[in-house]
Amino acid sequence: MIESLRKNKKGIIIMLLSSFCVCLGQLFWKLSVDNNILYLIIGFGLYGIGALLMLYAYKFGSLSVLQPMLSANYIFTIILASLILKEQIFWYDFIGIIIIIIGVILIGGGDND
Repeated sequence: MIESLRKNKKGIIIMLLSSFCVCLGQLFWKLSVDNNILYLIIGFGLYGIGALLMLYAYKFGSLSVLQPMLSANYIFTIILASLILKEQIFWYDFIGIIIIIIGVILIGGGDND
């Protein structure tokens, strides 16, 4: 498991960065609903950067390891919604985050190439 994480480390890091950019892009889309065109443009830019980073990450790891890393979107979304939009996080959100983290770690460590 540790060897798989080492082998795919660069791809995993880039994929997590991609996931964060996509979540930020979506947050800016949400903020743009009050006719703020600048936020809309920033959102598209961040989303596009996230997509390009995702494509680049595939050079550095196995698809079966890297693709599940996008599940981090759910974690980033909950955190950003709480910090920026002041949405409330409930106890079952924390349980969901823990389950996602465990799943990502298990899948990320499962590459047998």
